[in-house]
Amino acid sequence: MLVLASQSPRRADLLAQAGIPFVVRPAPVEERRGPGESPEEYVVRLAREKARAARAAADEVVLGADTVVVAEGAVLEKPEDEADAARMLRALSGRAHEVLTGFCLLRGKQESSGVSRTLVRFARMSEEEIAWYAGTGEPRDKAGAYAIQGLASRFIEGIEGCYFNVVGLPVPMIYRRLREMGELAG
Repeated sequence: MLVLASQSPRRADLLAQAGIPFVVRPAPVEERRGPGESPEEYVVRLAREKARAARAAADEVVLGADTVVVAEGAVLEKPEDEADAARMLRALSGRAHEVLTGFCLLRGKQESSGVSRTLVRFARMSEEEIAWYAGTGEPRDKAGAYAIQGLASRFIEGIEGCYFNVVGLPVPMIYRRLREMGELAG
């Protein structure tokens, strides 16, 4: 059985839509980037910590994951408030950025971890559009202050890489790793 060590409804929805059976057992982990820690190191470390913190039986595989947006070297996590969301949206407007999701699959001492990257191109947004979208509440709990699958879809000009990664979980990569671990059949 797969244990999802996350409270994210989007991650749960993605696994369910892919037909991957799981149970949810999140454990609190402090999400703070260490000094000098690269965005890639950061998301994998958090994914690993989340996976290790979850309760699991010896035969269960635990999935921990964390997603951040990286725009011109700056790591954009979840906005603190509407003003912070507007600041992030201004940084993304008219530019490309990367979405990084770190993941860790653990079964006892067996570990499979990595990072999925997706390049996302945002259309230029007017100040009115930024204020409107930040005010919808949708950016509140989203890395980079937007949901590609929601209202922000109108601002996305294109992506290179895994769409599901931008939503919060690189489902095809997770599926392959679970197969390699002998957790899922055909």
